[in-house]
Amino acid sequence: MSRALFIVDVQNDFTEGGALGVAGGDAVAQAITAHLAEHAGDYALIVASRDWHDADTDNGGHIALDGEPDYVTTWPVHCVAGTEGAEYDPGLDTSAVTTHVKKGEGVPAYSLFEGTTDGGEKVAALLTAHGVTEVDITGIATDHCVRASGLDAIAHGVHVRVLTGLVAGVAPDASEAALAELAHAGAELC
Repeated sequence: MSRALFIVDVQNDFTEGGALGVAGGDAVAQAITAHLAEHAGDYALIVASRDWHDADTDNGGHIALDGEPDYVTTWPVHCVAGTEGAEYDPGLDTSAVTTHVKKGEGVPAYSLFEGTTDGGEKVAALLTAHGVTEVDITGIATDHCVRASGLDAIAHGVHVRVLTGLVAGVAPDASEAALAELAHAGAELC
């Protein structure tokens, strides 16, 4: 029985000043770094995900290249592979991260379970291989990728704790609804 930590999409384009920056994103990056400084040893696996979109394509309709995005299924250009916007926020110290996952390579993706490591491994297989039965979730955005990653972790059969002081969302009402949905599905809000 072991525990993993998920750090979801703490990237420059999702923190203040980014293409889809959320209020409190930089603070979340720093708070996760502080959490890691005290608790990295508590985790058998520390997984950090990043949106990693292809340049010059709509990534399966995910990015609105022509016209205005609807901010539901289409978004402005963000987290383009190899750009500063796709890099981790400078406030996040990734030295304790054991596994880096890229998601959304040419397709829409919200959950870190949809991504792969550079070696082609999926998160579900990594959790099984490490005997992970519990996952703590942190990151951005509560009402999108944190929500999707948490629901997928629950579907994978692990106990989920959302560390609510280590997440930031796009909209307060949508973030509260996402946390309620996660709790209803079985997640613990800590």
